[in-house]
Amino acid sequence: MAERRTLTQGLKETPPPIDNAKEKAFVFGDKESPKPAAPVVAAATLNRVPISTRIRDDFARALKRASLERQLEGREPNTLQDILEEAIEPWLKANGYLS
Repeated sequence: MAERRTLTQGLKETPPPIDNAKEKAFVFGDKESPKPAAPVVAAATLNRVPISTRIRDDFARALKRASLERQLEGREPNTLQDILEEAIEPWLKANGYLS
């Protein structure tokens, strides 16, 4: 086992030779071999605004349960927001509020 020394002694002593290329690759990431970029999907930009409303307790519990189960199963939509938007959209279209 190596002889124990203080931190200041260890810092003062000459370290083993360091490969500068490996050091830079470790610190800054390997820039020379970039990771393949994820495909860019052109999506319509949706602006979301907060709204506040109250719903029945049983609806809230069922909605939360559906959200959590869908997240565990990896199914979409699985967020409260996405589920609500998907449920409200047909009503708005059917009643002439959306085209």
